[in-house]
Amino acid sequence: MIRISVVICVYTEDRWGDIRDAVDSVRGQTLPAHELILVVDHNPDLHLKLKDAYRDAIVIENTQERGLSGGRNTGVAIATGDVAAFLDDDAVAAPGWLAAFAERFEDPAVTGVGGLTRPLWLTGERPRWFPEEFNWVVGCSYRGMPTRRARIRNVMGGNAAFRREVIAPVGGFSTAIGRNVQGRKSRPLGCEETEFCIRLAQRRPGTVLMFEPDAVIHHKVPAARCTTAYLRRRCYAEGLSKALVTHSVGAADGLATERGYTFKTLPLGVLCGLGDALRGDLSGLGRAAGIVIGLASATWGYAVGTARLRARAGRG
Repeated sequence: MIRISVVICVYTEDRWGDIRDAVDSVRGQTLPAHELILVVDHNPDLHLKLKDAYRDAIVIENTQERGLSGGRNTGVAIATGDVAAFLDDDAVAAPGWLAAFAERFEDPAVTGVGGLTRPLWLTGERPRWFPEEFNWVVGCSYRGMPTRRARIRNVMGGNAAFRREVIAPVGGFSTAIGRNVQGRKSRPLGCEETEFCIRLAQRRPGTVLMFEPDAVIHHKVPAARCTTAYLRRRCYAEGLSKALVTHSVGAADGLATERGYTFKTLPLGVLCGLGDALRGDLSGLGRAAGIVIGLASATWGYAVGTARLRARAGRG
């Protein structure tokens, strides 16, 4: 039987209710977790509060740099399961989440598995203007991803699992890439799991990463992330992050999936939105505009990030 250690990285008391829901969803799995590890990101008060509240879990402080990557590396370092699974602190896992992961890892060729992440709109419903092609902006599976079990280049980090033995030997998650929350105005960076997956495949030829649609979680989307302003900000940050990824692993691998998404998925999404508008659904115009805004913001972020890296290299 595959033993799965679940790692949840947390950082603020403001998400106490979310953390409780995430923990409860792990406790309610049809396949029990081997262990639950809560990694607290440089917040001593929250660390003590969680240790008192969750005595059946392993509650530790992030021993690496502040941020999600350091927290994940800290959790993996003490995990004892065959597989390390990662769940966002503002998500809830469906009861069969770990069982679906375990089934895929019964195949010894599989190194990592990503699951299906569905949005849980706290506003009560999906904003009609919000394009499904940009669900990744709110940490969810998006149009353009596989819908059936398939081999993939990279997982989405909030719903993913890897064989524990492969993570540390390739350097773990990069603390130079990804989210580092230091206040409410922090830029919503990402891509740490993308860079890790590509680096893993480069350093371990034969690496197999799979998408498993039965490994389902529901990711909470607050009202603050249902605005065009957040869409622009998150897409711009994604562009900055992609520049760091390509700097680390090369543009050929770093942008391989993005090319098809940019030149096939997004143009088709714009056409579908315009078609919906012509058929009387005027929110289709909003979806088409959202795609254009998101792509432009990400492209600009990538250009700015690339220019900064080149300037830094020139100064070096």
